[in-house]
Amino acid sequence: MIIGAGIAGIGLGVRLLQAGIDDFVICERNDSIGGTWFEHTYPGCACDIPTHLYSYSFARNPHWSRLFPSQQEILEYVRRTADEYGVTSQVRLDCEMVSSTWDSRRKQWRVLTSDGALTGDVLVSAIGATAEPDEPEIPGLETFTGHRFHSARWDHDHHLDGERVAVIGTGPAAAQFVPHVQPLVGRLSVFQRTPAWVIPHPDRPVPWAERQLYRFAPPAQDLQRNLFFGIYEACGFGFRGRAPLVAPIEALGRAHLRRQVRDATLREKLTPRYRFGCKRPVLSNTFYPALAAANTEVVTDPIDRIEGRTIVTADGARREVDTLITAIGYRYSRSLLVDRVANGRGITIGDLWKESPRAYLGTTVPGFPNLFTLLGPNSIGLNSVIFSLESQIQYVMDALRLMERRALVTVEVRPEALDRYVDDVDRRSEGTVWTAGGCQSYYLDDSGRQFALYPGFASSFRRRTRRFDADAYMLEAA
Repeated sequence: MIIGAGIAGIGLGVRLLQAGIDDFVICERNDSIGGTWFEHTYPGCACDIPTHLYSYSFARNPHWSRLFPSQQEILEYVRRTADEYGVTSQVRLDCEMVSSTWDSRRKQWRVLTSDGALTGDVLVSAIGATAEPDEPEIPGLETFTGHRFHSARWDHDHHLDGERVAVIGTGPAAAQFVPHVQPLVGRLSVFQRTPAWVIPHPDRPVPWAERQLYRFAPPAQDLQRNLFFGIYEACGFGFRGRAPLVAPIEALGRAHLRRQVRDATLREKLTPRYRFGCKRPVLSNTFYPALAAANTEVVTDPIDRIEGRTIVTADGARREVDTLITAIGYRYSRSLLVDRVANGRGITIGDLWKESPRAYLGTTVPGFPNLFTLLGPNSIGLNSVIFSLESQIQYVMDALRLMERRALVTVEVRPEALDRYVDDVDRRSEGTVWTAGGCQSYYLDDSGRQFALYPGFASSFRRRTRRFDADAYMLEAA
């Protein structure tokens, strides 16, 4: 049983069918396949990874219209892949997982969904890292009397024309939608905790001739994919402690800021004081101009509270707002799902992850037999998330083959294997830009531990997950 019909769930579904396994179901809470790319529809929503990398390895797409595709184009790609590979018929839409409990006597997962109860020998979480939007902890936020929504749940029925609009957050999502919102509104107040590193966006249309080349000569697209892969892997050297290698990118970001923001006071507000890569960087040619527009104000004073329609900052300033848009990110690895999955003793993953999310190879958790998590803690590399995802899918598929070959009823990772993995991840994270770069990001838990990214190369993670390492697991035969 697979939870989630986004890129992760569809990708695993394809590999299962290719292996001759069709006894599975994909539960999707929405009324459409697509996951993140169905739910995130804010203006300007697009991928910040080049198309050639942001594609399944088994489903090259020579028809991308841009180097960095839009939300709608990616959604169509995921739907088309599901149809072409026969996965669509395995998906149950409007089927939200309410709870999953391991039945230690029957050696099965008992799953309660909004569409009824199901059982399965193996449970796979494919909800991804952006399933649940996060909200800031601001006194009075819940009682805001204007109109409020998160960027990941954009309200297209609400028109912003001429309104006084506040945006909380200046990350990648805000950088995409703010330039579209700014020309419409009467006044735009952007509340910034930490400025982002913004570098020029290399997006461009893909000409017809280039698309035809990819169509009739697929190795040409593979060459582009490998080139981008190598560039992203090379960036890892700078992020892992070799600061001089990051300096040219920082110089590019500072030059981009000087060129697009003439006002010295605003430029000071927007200048990062931490190393590039410490937080997720932004690719944009339009974000800075939108922030520098006459009807936009960048607010760096912390928000103290919200009273009715008024946002009160720590300096005592009061700003009347008609619409409030929050865009601070997502509950990465701490989504509602972790509180809905319990083992035979009634302990949830959320209980185990209160201090810090931990999973062996980002995939398995001690005490939870036959449970696999895609894009779990410390599994995502600096490269395309789909590359990391396909690495884990290969690992899960090899585990399933082993279970069938040895007639196993359960596989459960050993606690000591997880401890060794976490120790290795923590050691590799020391001195990197994510832990020593001078910022607080969603990569870090409350103690400062880096729990999100795999600190090695994406190719290294691929090698570690190429085969299911049975020695790290407790195996129970029928």
